[in-house]
Amino acid sequence: MKYIIKRYPLSCMCICIVWVLSLVPVFPETPLDNISFIDKWTHLAMYGGTSAIIWWEYLRHHMKSAHHPTTKMVYKRIILYAVIAPIVMGGVLELLQRYCTGGRRSGEWLDFIADSVGVLLVFPFAMFLAKKIASKH
Repeated sequence: MKYIIKRYPLSCMCICIVWVLSLVPVFPETPLDNISFIDKWTHLAMYGGTSAIIWWEYLRHHMKSAHHPTTKMVYKRIILYAVIAPIVMGGVLELLQRYCTGGRRSGEWLDFIADSVGVLLVFPFAMFLAKKIASKH
């Protein structure tokens, strides 16, 4: 665990922030509450940002030449860590909000969809960047 925190500090920090923000009982009202779908935009930004940081930190440590034998494994792992894991985390957190917060938070399918869309919007840009990095090495 210490290795992961040392090697991927921003990713770990973002994941912790998402967990805390998802499970705090209530948020104070702000002027942003008047923006339509602000909650969904927030989910999209939190999960997209987290995914982007995971991509960046992982590629920084693991990307080799595009023809390196381990490159396919790198792609499989990063898709697991930066795409599948955040989407699963979003689903788990929505279920925890729904069933484990005593009614103080409500898990919503639309929040989960916003989480997933945020992650999936990052994917094509991150793959493009990964291929660019691989071609330079």
